[in-house]
Amino acid sequence: MNPPRTWSPQPGMVGLAWGLAVVFLLVTILSSDPMSRVFLGLAALIQIGLGAYGTLVRPRLLVDDSGLTVRTLNGAHRLPWHEVKVRITRTRRLGRETPTLELDWRHGEDEQLFVLTTLDLGTDPRDVADVLHALRP
Repeated sequence: MNPPRTWSPQPGMVGLAWGLAVVFLLVTILSSDPMSRVFLGLAALIQIGLGAYGTLVRPRLLVDDSGLTVRTLNGAHRLPWHEVKVRITRTRRLGRETPTLELDWRHGEDEQLFVLTTLDLGTDPRDVADVLHALRP
């Protein structure tokens, strides 16, 4: 029996999002220009959303002998090993190739695709895929 493995957004990135949210809120409050307040307030809301997302979805991916659990804002989704396909895709944008981990889940007529990035996992998706392939029964 293998111990459960988890992957989450890096705590430093989540802390940075919360820290920037506080800074933007303070600058919004202290700003006297109405237009600056609007844009800084929007920036603060975006940072609050990013910080909340990074906090609420921890751990983003949990793996044990019975399968995978992916956390989203809608809750945790349990994916048994025999119902999920794991693959790496590479997307080229702005001259840079970015790997993503795709978990393609099918159960009868139901299906769902979970796409996890480096920010979601806190590490390179290719490394996570290697671990998943090694743990798969």
